[in-house]
Amino acid sequence: MAQTPEPVSPPEQSTSSPAQSPANRCPSSGTASPSAPPAFVYAVGQVEPRFPGLAAEKEFAQAMSRVDTAGQTDRQALRSVLDERAGRYLARQICWVFTIEGLETYILVPRDPTDFDLLIEAVRPDPGRHDVDVVIGLRGSNAPPDRCNGLMVPIVAFDQLYSFDRDTLISAIPRPQDQPEDKFQATAAELFDRIGQVADNAGATDEHRALNYLAVRYHAIYTRAAQSHAAEAALSEVEVRRSRLSGARNIVDVIFSYTHRRNDTTERYFVRVDVTEEFPFLVTKLSPFYER
Repeated sequence: MAQTPEPVSPPEQSTSSPAQSPANRCPSSGTASPSAPPAFVYAVGQVEPRFPGLAAEKEFAQAMSRVDTAGQTDRQALRSVLDERAGRYLARQICWVFTIEGLETYILVPRDPTDFDLLIEAVRPDPGRHDVDVVIGLRGSNAPPDRCNGLMVPIVAFDQLYSFDRDTLISAIPRPQDQPEDKFQATAAELFDRIGQVADNAGATDEHRALNYLAVRYHAIYTRAAQSHAAEAALSEVEVRRSRLSGARNIVDVIFSYTHRRNDTTERYFVRVDVTEEFPFLVTKLSPFYER
């Protein structure tokens, strides 16, 4: 079963050298580009395995003939082959595409070769429409035309990839005692989906990285949404600003505005997130926001 992330626990970081990953190579020479600033990605979407060409597809078909896949769907058969030790080499031949809102956004490669197991775990035998994959890594140049059957999107060398389904994430969030379970889950699901549908949220800007981090790691935003709904207030805006505390560190304020459905009064709450490095982290907890 895919691993469900703890809402507030920090992720573990790989010790692989970023200078040797495809995300840090110049598209022309394949060597590291020391002048280019790192382009971090913290994206929420789905991993899709694809064959980059006919040879890889034929090789997979031969490997499948050696595995008992009777009665299995194509997706289940693919997972069965990849789970076999003798079939693990195929994971290195597959083109791992990351889609966001149905759009092909990145091609994924692990910075640590042992992390191909994380890609394999993202192949659900029985996929559902609420399946979620979170990728954290470095964005490089666009893939060459022959890399993934003509798909030319940025390559992301990831340090962490974890997979879960939306309902499992929501079930792991502590529910306020005064909130009925069904109403709380509906509120949390709506907020999670709304963050994912923010315009052009590819998890590549500081704003979107902060939002995606909060969506999967900080349960307090869901508790606040449920409390506001109970008070007849609706989420009217989600805004991300550069924090006044930014200096040597890159810090953003994520502001959630809730407007009362009857009298149009608005209450705002904000949380500060440090997005300086690859892994965002919380600076201040959710608290009321007052315009200065």
